[in-house]
Amino acid sequence: MSKFLEAAQAVHSGDPNAADRLFPLVYDELRALASTHLAREKPGHTLQPTALVHEAYLRLLGDDESPTWNSRGHFFSAAAIAIRRILIDHARRKQSQKRGGDLARHDLDVVAAALPEPREDLLALDEALDRLKQIDSLAADVVQLLYFGGLTISEAAKVLEISPRTTRRRWAYARAWLRRELEQGEANSDA
Repeated sequence: MSKFLEAAQAVHSGDPNAADRLFPLVYDELRALASTHLAREKPGHTLQPTALVHEAYLRLLGDDESPTWNSRGHFFSAAAIAIRRILIDHARRKQSQKRGGDLARHDLDVVAAALPEPREDLLALDEALDRLKQIDSLAADVVQLLYFGGLTISEAAKVLEISPRTTRRRWAYARAWLRRELEQGEANSDA
């Protein structure tokens, strides 16, 4: 049995030191996953990869019921969901009127013209993903694992217990569906 599975089972059984043994085994991959997600965010994001990793790890272990992971892929799919939720919560807090609403934070030493355009609106993506889940929950799960979880097609197929070919088809469908939804949302907001 791998060190990961031993530590994961110890967490599940309630061993108070198991979380400390599990963290070093997954930290590097969680940090890479967090860095990937933050690279997709708008410039000037206030969350740092390390803070995102720690928050996600605490959420994974802090649920009321004790967590159960049967593989590394299963753990990282749960981590991807936790990271997505943290980023969504952060984006919502930033947009709320209580915290300044539409006001944007600008660093004076950064030239605005040099900044790249944001590649996506995370809140719009989250809303579109929720709508996709209503229509095709398997396709939404594939997006969760591949886009947010950073898993490969074969890893996602194992986690979902479907074939890699089905995973590829659902991924292609979900990307096209989400692209259409996001473009329609942009067109509606421009009008």
